Amino acid sequence: MPSQHPLPPRHRHPIFIGVAGRMGSGKTSAAKYLGSRYGFQYTRYSQMLQDWLSGGNVDRCRLQILGWDVMAGGLQAELNTRLIAGIDRSRSAAIDGVRHPVDFDSLSSSFGTSFSMIFLDARPQHRFDRLRDRFESFAEFQAADSHPVESHIDGLEPLARLTISTEDSLEPESGVLWPSKCGRKGRPMRFRAQFWYH
Repeated sequence: MPSQHPLPPRHRHPIFIGVAGRMGSGKTSAAKYLGSRYGFQYTRYSQMLQDWLSGGNVDRCRLQILGWDVMAGGLQAELNTRLIAGIDRSRSAAIDGVRHPVDFDSLSSSFGTSFSMIFLDARPQHRFDRLRDRFESFAEFQAADSHPVESHIDGLEPLARLTISTEDSLEPESGVLWPSKCGRKGRPMRFRAQFWYH
């Protein structure tokens, strides 16, 4: 595990980074990287959903059904209230699995200018390749990827502070989260905590 690098002295106040993207885009890897590299606390929507409604481990299919029940039932704000209540505001946090405009609005409202969101992007085949241990076929992956609970994700990209292509690699190396292209400008990007203050 890489050693933790504290935030620069002038940026000691906590920051809160939401991570959005379609399944297999690398959200969990990105959020956990912030934890191991910079000491961010880690939380994710799927875990809160699981703890709230199932009380135990559930598979991805069941989790999608629970997520859709929450969205369709008008309970997305309640899910956010529960997730945000569990975040220690004295420490920076990486929030894995932002997937609905209500999530973005809730986090923005709660954390103000200390909140930013990144959107991770990769083509379906690349995402399927990462998830082959979970899906027996590309068709099965596509069915899960097109579930109604996933339908709001692409609409979050315009709200993101940054879009990162994750097609090349998901391995952090020398402080670089992915040696890939950044946003639409196509520039390599170093994923450092101080980036969020520019």
